[in-house]
Amino acid sequence: MIELRDLLPEDEERLFAWRGEPEVARWMSDADVSGREAHRAWFAQLSEDSDLRGWIIQRGGRPSGLLTLTGLAGHHRRAAWNWFVGDREARGRGVGRAAQVLGLDRAFGELGLHKVWAEVMADNDAAMKVQTGAGFRREGYLRGHVLKDGVPRDVVLLGILAEEWEALAPAARRGLSQAGLIAA
Repeated sequence: MIELRDLLPEDEERLFAWRGEPEVARWMSDADVSGREAHRAWFAQLSEDSDLRGWIIQRGGRPSGLLTLTGLAGHHRRAAWNWFVGDREARGRGVGRAAQVLGLDRAFGELGLHKVWAEVMADNDAAMKVQTGAGFRREGYLRGHVLKDGVPRDVVLLGILAEEWEALAPAARRGLSQAGLIAA
């Protein structure tokens, strides 16, 4: 089963390791893992700042990734969506797909957001597939928008509205539940 749980202090070290892995770091456009102290500051902010919310993605009770929402304090009721599967053994097993559904349920249900949006590296086919499969729509394309290792990279803007998720959620939950990926 895939679940989301709140961050715990012991997640800080695991997240540092995951964020430093080439397969994770190459897709991160907004967070530079420049060192241990910068990571500790990032984790403290993620854990304590009311503008941010983060959850550990768990697979079979084992930490497998991270999902975050940022920009929660604004009056627009929207937030930026970031996620990754850090555990190599969890990749390609439906963890990202299930995390999208669980996270969108929290974003639009628990947090009462109107919109969730994301920036995805244009060549990150796996993330594009998972997020568009969950109902995110392409809203824009930003050429040379981020520098990754000093090289300009293109980014695709994706978004999903609460009413879109409301229409898609029952089928998405049912499919994942029938596949044994999330609880019914």
